[in-house]
Amino acid sequence: MTLTPSNENGMTLTAGQLDAYLAKTGVDRPASLDLPSLSRLHRAHLMTFTWEALDAFMGWPSSITPASAFAKMVGGRRGGWCYEMNGLFGAALDALGFRVTRLCGGVDREKLGDVAIGNHLTLRVDLDHRSYLAEVGVADAIIEPVPLAVGPISQRGFDFSIVPTQDDWLRFNNHAHGIARSFDFRADHSDEAAMADTHGWLMRDPGSPFTNALAVLRHTANGYVALQNDRLRTVTPISVSEHRITSADHLADTFETIFDLEIPRPERVWDKIQAIGRDEAA
Repeated sequence: MTLTPSNENGMTLTAGQLDAYLAKTGVDRPASLDLPSLSRLHRAHLMTFTWEALDAFMGWPSSITPASAFAKMVGGRRGGWCYEMNGLFGAALDALGFRVTRLCGGVDREKLGDVAIGNHLTLRVDLDHRSYLAEVGVADAIIEPVPLAVGPISQRGFDFSIVPTQDDWLRFNNHAHGIARSFDFRADHSDEAAMADTHGWLMRDPGSPFTNALAVLRHTANGYVALQNDRLRTVTPISVSEHRITSADHLADTFETIFDLEIPRPERVWDKIQAIGRDEAA
């Protein structure tokens, strides 16, 4: 499914929304639809918005549409997960005139099998006669788009790869410290219904990894910082350091100063983290 030029289905942005998005990310409207422009937009998106799955963790409302992501992320000080990060980015690219296709993927399909298909949204962008993988939704992976082709990838000292699977899918392998180790996709596979269904499961089911663990991540100049429950990790290509969040006030300050998030009632988030810790210790 290629993003439509209409805003009726929320898959693109209006002119006013696009202006607000560009202002938020600090990028001027590109003069040409080429790889340098796409790369600049890709990097700016990741350096502006935090990847976070707080809605699933806390049971707050969430929608798969880019229009909803725009209201949350551009209109407010929140981030989003793959459906929102890639959804908003794809909608902005479409509004700028890029040829964008929303692809239905599967994180950890190599372990989970086909049940994983639909748990990830990624993007194909066609420029001239070459296709690129634009991926701002897998949290800690590439910071600029890459050719949609089999082979090794290196960015900022982190090593990735795209490899074929035995059943004719493509597998993006994350770097060694990546939280999501891989996701599978096909360059021509779109399934909005599967993504909507899986979004609902990830949001509500007790078996969802996001209802049982807090996950927040933000890219930095040379790596990223990630919060998993009460563990705060700072990762670069040559080092990993870890600190513990020790109180509700500490968590609130971390949301504000490190992740640039405005989270209502952060003490409730801390209470749930503590409850999970007690359950694991029991």
